[in-house]
Amino acid sequence: MELRTYIVEDNVTIRENLIGTLEELASIRSMGWADAENDAKAWLAGHDGQWDLAIVDLFLKQGSGLGVLEACRGRATAQRVVVLSNYATPDMRKRCAQLGADAVFDKSNEIDALVDYCLQLSQGTAPAP
Repeated sequence: MELRTYIVEDNVTIRENLIGTLEELASIRSMGWADAENDAKAWLAGHDGQWDLAIVDLFLKQGSGLGVLEACRGRATAQRVVVLSNYATPDMRKRCAQLGADAVFDKSNEIDALVDYCLQLSQGTAPAP
């Protein structure tokens, strides 16, 4: 199954590389992207039920990924939201989980784990939220 994925990332290079890598390796189809909290929240709310996975960075051009996480709390059970950040400290991982993140990945050393997670989701074998 191809995962309909929305990316919230303000760094153009990281965003383009992430989309390319995940489309090639992890069976995702990019539905679009945002580089700011308000744009991400508007898209996600306006496309309710039309996405399977949102990948959210914490530090954005405007606002924060934490606000995006909070806005996704009412999503459908099958929809997943994960954080991909350089700031994946234990405290931040805990905060993201409190706001409803299904997983948190560190940009610097957990990209392979993100790819594996996406593969598991597309095959229906990812852990339940």
